[in-house]
Amino acid sequence: MRPPPLLLLLLLSGCDAAAPPADTLFQLPAPRNLKVHLYNAQQALSWEPMSLNNDTRPVVYQVQYKYSTSSTWYDVNKKDSRVDCTNLTRTECNFTANSLLEGFPRHFNISLRVRAKLGDLVSAWVKAPWFEHYRNATIGPPEDIWVTPEDGSLIIRFSSPFDVPASVAFFLYYVYYWEKAGIKQVTRPFRSNFITLNDLKPLRVYCFQVKAELFLAKENISRPGHLSNISCSETTVDASTKLQQVILISMGTFLLLSVVVGACLFLVLKYRGLVKYWFHSPPSIPSQIEECLGVFMKIHCIPRRLSVTCQEIRSQDHRNCRTSFKTKSVQGLPWWRSG
Repeated sequence: MRPPPLLLLLLLSGCDAAAPPADTLFQLPAPRNLKVHLYNAQQALSWEPMSLNNDTRPVVYQVQYKYSTSSTWYDVNKKDSRVDCTNLTRTECNFTANSLLEGFPRHFNISLRVRAKLGDLVSAWVKAPWFEHYRNATIGPPEDIWVTPEDGSLIIRFSSPFDVPASVAFFLYYVYYWEKAGIKQVTRPFRSNFITLNDLKPLRVYCFQVKAELFLAKENISRPGHLSNISCSETTVDASTKLQQVILISMGTFLLLSVVVGACLFLVLKYRGLVKYWFHSPPSIPSQIEECLGVFMKIHCIPRRLSVTCQEIRSQDHRNCRTSFKTKSVQGLPWWRSG
């Protein structure tokens, strides 16, 4: 049975009034450039904000998630996720803000979507790519690294980048080490949280970096991590090694001094004459002549032509020497022939 034409017209007009056009359903621009941040145990979703030219009211954002095994979307709220991302004024939803142990299961495939809201106006949903934490996370370096230097060795201890259940995944570690300004070496992979670098030179400075690599236990998948910052430490020596070094240094010093003293003694004996010549005092004026000259300079008794033989100087004392020097008044006669 068909309705009357008037009733059909009213029904059609009522349907048109209740259902707005398709292009007016989403009256806000959608968020852009969604990015999933997975670093160690951290999980977060960020996006670029939308902008409105004529409306100054704050825009809020709503985030939802679903698992790959389900078709139902769920709000990220405190009841289910302990994080409220249903009416965000910021452009990020941090799923592990309260605790790194929270967030989505790390071995599940997760999909996220976000939309903007302004009063009764909403934008279209924008989806982020699927992700599984263990497959897509960025693995950072080991943490809390500290080193204990010992005799020719270094003991390095650290903690894992984050906790993982042994039944699902595990970490392998590598240590890159080198003597300062030397060639870099790397250890074999190991699973413990400490390692001893042996066969190092004592009293030498060694630098090292530690790297972690995540392996999935049931799958042939690994995620290499980043290297830690460079740390340096100096190896030590034990008491016996120190004593040996002191003895060797003392013996070396004694032998060196013995060689130097022996060489000096040999040179002195071989070149004795030359040594005496070097250290011999220069010749001096005899004391008798020095006294006479001093006296005569005072009394001005030195003649113009003075001739005194060494024999006379030696045979006379100071008094005779002074009285024997006389001047001759007669011109042309030597003074020693005077009266």
